[in-house]
Amino acid sequence: MPSQRRMRALLYIALAGFITLLFFTSRARHAQEPDPRSIQDFYHKTKSAMEGSRIGGGSRRGQAVVGTQKVEFDEDDAIVAKAMQERLRKAEQMAKSNANAKAPNKPDDPEAVVGVGSSAHGQNHLGKGDSVETEEHHAILEELRSILKKSPIIIFSKSYCPYSKKAKSLLLGDYQIDPAPFVVELDQHPLGPGIQAELGDRTGRKTVPNILVGGISIGGSDDIAKLDQEKTLIEKIMSLAGKRLTVTKHSKST
Repeated sequence: MPSQRRMRALLYIALAGFITLLFFTSRARHAQEPDPRSIQDFYHKTKSAMEGSRIGGGSRRGQAVVGTQKVEFDEDDAIVAKAMQERLRKAEQMAKSNANAKAPNKPDDPEAVVGVGSSAHGQNHLGKGDSVETEEHHAILEELRSILKKSPIIIFSKSYCPYSKKAKSLLLGDYQIDPAPFVVELDQHPLGPGIQAELGDRTGRKTVPNILVGGISIGGSDDIAKLDQEKTLIEKIMSLAGKRLTVTKHSKST
C-alpha cells in the first residue's frame, strides 16, 4: 500500500496535468477566434485618438466605439496617430512642391540694367508685378536680354543723332576695346521705341546715346567725354566690366 507522501505527490502531479490540459485547451479555443485588434479596430482607435487629442488636449486615456464594443486607447495610440497625420501632411507638401517644380517658369526681367551718375536721377526699377505683361512687352524684354549678351559695352544710339556719333567716335575711334562695343541703332531697330522706353524706365536716361557697361548705364556722350578728359574712362569701364574686356587708348601722333 503506497505511503501518504507518495499519494500526495501523485495528487499534485494529476492536478498539474489537469491544469496544463485546461491551459492548452483555452489557448486553442482563443486561437480560432478573430483578433479583436483588427485593422478596423486600429483605424477607429487612431481616429478617436486624433479627435481626443484635439478636444481633450491633456487626457492620457480614452475610449473608441467599434461596432457595439468600447475599446480603450492610450497615449501610445495617440502618438502613432499624430505621427501618421504629420507624415500625410509632409507627403501632401512634397506633392505640391513637385508639381510647382514641373510648371514652366516665366523669364525674369533684365533687372541688372540700372543707371548711375547722371543717368541715375529719376530711375524707376520695375518689379515683376508693376507692369502688365503683354506679348509686345515680353518681346522687348527678350530682345533687351539678348542685346546685353552681345558685349560688355552696349551703345544704344540713333544713326542721325550727333551726340550718338560723338560717343561712337570716342569709344570706337580713340580707344581699343576688346571685345568691341556693340552698337544698337534704335531708329533702325523694329523694337527701337519700346527698347528706348524700357531703358528710360530702368536707367532713368530716356535719350540717346545711352552707354551701358556690364548692364549699368554710365550716361551719354557728355558723360564719357568728361571721363575721357579726366583720364578716368578706362578705370570706370574696368571697374564695371572687370576682366571681361581689355581697354587701351590710342596714342595721338604729333
